[in-house]
Amino acid sequence: MNGTPRLQSAYPSTPQNRQGNVGQHGTASGVSSPKVPLPTQSTSQQESQAPLIPVSLVDAPSQRFYVAAFYLGITAWRLYDYYGLVSDESDSFSLFMKWVMIDGIVLYGLPGLRIPWLQWSSTFMTILFSVHAVMDYILMFRVPIAQIPLEAWLVAAIRLFYDRELAVSERRVKPANVLHNASLILGKQIIHILPEGSAMLNPNQTAYCLDASTTTVDLPIWINQTNPILIDLVRIDLDTNINETVTIQAKEIRRLRKQADKHLLNRSPTIPRYLNYPVKQTGLYRLQRVVDESKLEVQRRLSDTLVVRCPSAHVKAVPETKCIGDLSDFYMQVDATPPIHIKYSKLVNNEESGHAVLSIPPKNPVSPLVRQRTSGALVSRDSVRDVDVSWARSQSTKISVNESLGHSGRWQYSIDEIEDGCGNVVDYGKRRQTISHRRHGSAEMPLEQRFSVYERPRAALRGCDSQHALQVPKGKSIRLPLQISSTGSENLIPGSHRISYSFTPSERILSNQEHAVDAAVVEFMSEPHGSTHEIHEPGLYTLESVQSASCAGEILEPSSCLLSNPPEPKLSIETQTIPDRCAGNSIGLLVDLDLTGTPPFRVSYNIRQRGGPVTPQVAESNLLHTQLELRPKQSGHYTYEFLDVSDAVYREPRSLRDQNLVLEQEVRSPASARFLDAYPSRKTCIGEPVALGIQFSGEPPWRLDYELIHHGRRQKHKVEGIESKVHTLTTGELNNGGEYSLALTAVTDKSGCKVSLEQETKIEVALQRPKASFGLVEGQRSILALEDRTVRLPLRLQGEPPWTVDYRNLDEPDGDITRGVFKNSNDAIEIARAGTYELIHVSDGTCPGNVDAVANRFTVEWIPRPRVQVPESATIELVQDRYVKREVCEGDEDAVEVSFTGTPPFDVEYTHRVKPERGSQSSNTRKFTAGIHLASIRMETSEAGTHGYAISKVSDLSYNHDPRKFSPVKIEQRVHGRPSAAFGEGGKTYRYCKEDDAGGENVPIALKGQPPFHLEVEVRHHASSKPELVTIPNIETNQYNLHISHRLLSLGTHAVFIRKVRDAHGCQRRMDQEAPRVQINVADVPSISALEARTDYCIGDRISYMLSGTPPFNVFYTFNGQERKASAPTTTFRRLAEKPGEFTITAVTDQRSGDCKAHTRIAKVIHEMPSVRVSKGRTATVDIHEGGEAEILFEFGGTPPFEFTYTRSSNPPKGKKPQILDTKNDVSYEYTKTVLASDEGVYEVVAIKDRFCSFSTQKAHGGKAGQKLLT
Repeated sequence: MNGTPRLQSAYPSTPQNRQGNVGQHGTASGVSSPKVPLPTQSTSQQESQAPLIPVSLVDAPSQRFYVAAFYLGITAWRLYDYYGLVSDESDSFSLFMKWVMIDGIVLYGLPGLRIPWLQWSSTFMTILFSVHAVMDYILMFRVPIAQIPLEAWLVAAIRLFYDRELAVSERRVKPANVLHNASLILGKQIIHILPEGSAMLNPNQTAYCLDASTTTVDLPIWINQTNPILIDLVRIDLDTNINETVTIQAKEIRRLRKQADKHLLNRSPTIPRYLNYPVKQTGLYRLQRVVDESKLEVQRRLSDTLVVRCPSAHVKAVPETKCIGDLSDFYMQVDATPPIHIKYSKLVNNEESGHAVLSIPPKNPVSPLVRQRTSGALVSRDSVRDVDVSWARSQSTKISVNESLGHSGRWQYSIDEIEDGCGNVVDYGKRRQTISHRRHGSAEMPLEQRFSVYERPRAALRGCDSQHALQVPKGKSIRLPLQISSTGSENLIPGSHRISYSFTPSERILSNQEHAVDAAVVEFMSEPHGSTHEIHEPGLYTLESVQSASCAGEILEPSSCLLSNPPEPKLSIETQTIPDRCAGNSIGLLVDLDLTGTPPFRVSYNIRQRGGPVTPQVAESNLLHTQLELRPKQSGHYTYEFLDVSDAVYREPRSLRDQNLVLEQEVRSPASARFLDAYPSRKTCIGEPVALGIQFSGEPPWRLDYELIHHGRRQKHKVEGIESKVHTLTTGELNNGGEYSLALTAVTDKSGCKVSLEQETKIEVALQRPKASFGLVEGQRSILALEDRTVRLPLRLQGEPPWTVDYRNLDEPDGDITRGVFKNSNDAIEIARAGTYELIHVSDGTCPGNVDAVANRFTVEWIPRPRVQVPESATIELVQDRYVKREVCEGDEDAVEVSFTGTPPFDVEYTHRVKPERGSQSSNTRKFTAGIHLASIRMETSEAGTHGYAISKVSDLSYNHDPRKFSPVKIEQRVHGRPSAAFGEGGKTYRYCKEDDAGGENVPIALKGQPPFHLEVEVRHHASSKPELVTIPNIETNQYNLHISHRLLSLGTHAVFIRKVRDAHGCQRRMDQEAPRVQINVADVPSISALEARTDYCIGDRISYMLSGTPPFNVFYTFNGQERKASAPTTTFRRLAEKPGEFTITAVTDQRSGDCKAHTRIAKVIHEMPSVRVSKGRTATVDIHEGGEAEILFEFGGTPPFEFTYTRSSNPPKGKKPQILDTKNDVSYEYTKTVLASDEGVYEVVAIKDRFCSFSTQKAHGGKAGQKLLT
């Protein structure tokens, strides 16, 4: 059919896709059927008739559909404008011209799209446009057509789908939504009549608990005017949340009643009584049901009672033995229902040291026990099924008590009282007074924790250190020279102590005289009266630890000691004849005694002259080599026999008889050498040589023989060719510590005569180099002290006193090294500056030493000195070296807040200096005392200028003021003078339109001060004594053109005064009333008036006004403080009251007045609709007994007084309508009212009104329910 030829008058053919498609009539092979040939047309004609939008993009039916949809859209828009014309009386001519233009564009532009079937001729388009123009005229000018109410029908049809009105908020709202608000009346109460009487469980809300001593509690059931025969209690198990019903039968009730009657004088059945029902299980109990003798249920008052496990607490005991500085470190085990309060006390040496109360919150945050209980119910009021009462379970909690035990003696912590969340209180203080409970508490549940706090021991060696060895004979032992004291005193702590020390045999001591890596550690127990531990092996002993029976102690210096076994004393002799100088005959013997051992020596010998008696003699020597001169006085044959020898260590004589030291002589003077020192003895460091001065006599050259003896070993040396009478003898390096002896044995001069010598000197070689470290103060190497006070830093020194210690303060920039000399191994450095002190070097009287790298630093900090700070804020900031306070005006009150660092109270002195804008500078000094760390200084603002405050002195509880330690704090503030203002042309008269804000002349004002200014002007009418005030903010220049608002002006002449001016600094000045003024003359403007005299409206009312002037009008109004503007084409202005608030007409302009705005204030108050809620807005069911009453709670919203109507209707089964049984009216002057009702039924409010408005859900006079304003 697409190829059928068409007549020229027919609709043009629809363009088709020229591509063949396989359709229903296509063959299986896909070959298309032959097409019917179309009439031939020219190519240009086909292109001219093709649609503007190609059909390949949008097909022709779709294009026709889009055009139809667009036409329907603009038609709906046309009807919307018509509806606005009817309801709001808009401008008809402008709407008519708009739609004629839109219709012309659409209709004459449609053929240009060349859409098939929509290509009409020009004549047809002109007719169609004329029809649309006529319809536009009829609609926009509201032309009536005969008697047909077309306009009314059209408006009704439009409002059926779109009912909107302009509201006070200038938006269109649906009036039905405003008028019919179902949320204004909510809730109802249903009352059921129950049998007479009432019952309640535990009305006094008494707390109950069970434990081992209290296995049963009596729950009071209060009954009134009833004789129950059955009582059901619901118990919810606290551990499982499972509820069970406990039924009390009639027999048990009679027994309980008899018990209750014993305590009553009047046993009338109507007298209330308590039935005490015993329970043995914990849980939440609720009175579920009470049945009286008439087989009816008795009214129950809802009340839940908790029976929980009684709160308990005990101490988890720990060992009682403690040392000073230890923590108490014990805890209390508490089992109770949270929240829990536990009270405990502390005694120190039988003196009370305070109480503590701890609160333990519940782990379950929903516990009702933490909230104030407003009703008897603890859980859901409606049902106890699936109720979680885990919050009532007993909670086991450990409370740790960790305090430092700072005093020795007896400490005792005692639990005094515990209270659970239900109010159950266990007073252990009273229980503790009974012997039985005291025995029970100590055996099973201890309520006290006692501690015996002991002093810590101290241990050191006595009479022996690293420089002075203990010398013990071989095979003998000696007690370890141990001295034990305590931290509290130097007295010995009674009892045994465990001592441990390190031991390294002498052959394994390191070269630096330290212990070997595998040094043995030995422990022993000292006896109460002193140490009896014996040591005998030679080597190095160092104390490692000391511990009493209770406490670990501290090791003091000296802590190291070297034990040695000196060699046994031995004697070898050499003899030399003493010849006579002249004859060369022998006159005696010089016997060289070479001794080995520890001086002093004692040598016993006998002198026997032939034929004479034996004379015993003793020779004592402090030297290892001595010379014994045997020069008898008489001639003869002498025999000398050396018998035995002993020394300082081996005091028992050692026999020499086996050496056969016997000398004989027939008694038939020379070169010498001596030490320069009168008493030659010196000390040196290990590994260093020693130089000794020797003086010779005789003829040079000399040869000197000497011996170096150490630990029994002799090294013989000789020096030849000595030419000088004074010679320096230098030994080799002495690499072993201990005592060396250097003995001069012989000297030979030029004559070759060898003369034996008895010269010897001692050389003490230090066993090890000295060592230095800082000690501890309260367990740490730091201290906090008052500034500039002398602080003693404990030292631990090893070596030979005195010690020379070099140290420095790391916090000082120059880092100067200070040297100190100390004589005690536990001495202290006295310092007067804070910082971290570091030990650098130590040396004793002989050697340089080492500093312990672990304990070489000690930190000293000062208690802070009083210091003043000014907190920076928006009003004050630090500029260079002073604080600058925000600028204020002359005469304003201001203050600055300062904060202090230190120990209050603080005494402050500051100086106030003022440099006025004019005049000379002045100052004064003020003082005040601050009891806390904050204070305020009042700023002086009575005079304009620059004020400076310098806080120059501050002292606190710890420090007096020290100008060297305090930097003054400076505060500066600029006080500005007050501005002024005056009219530029005082006395001039200006012309204004009445209520014309835009018109009128400007009044020039000259301002002095800092812009921007804030100006206040007074406008006074000549016929009125009450002035009007005008406030002008943000005047940016010193010249201002004032325009007076017309709302302050009325017809006639006004006088304008300047009352007050304020500048950018916030300073203001009130002007003199006698200052020059200006006059303003005001002309007439349009007006507006309310159609109703009332000022109070309700939501849903319509507010209407009458305008006078030339339409159209612009109406200016405010609603709830927001300014709005509305247009009124006629002399009537109306708005729907949509929201509560104040609706105030502020101004109106008309066409004739132009920019002249007539200001007015026509205020209308739109009130919120009154509301009422019954039973909190819910449907509540209350059961009462016959003759009883139930409370119906009415809660109102609105403005009192409230008049309301409520009904009582039947409560029928589902599917049936309730019948109204009673209707009542009532009045409430408050926002709540409680009405007592005793009749059964459903109570609900049907009407409510307050002081201004009313609302009803009933239909009156065949109309709809709604609201109205009460007059």
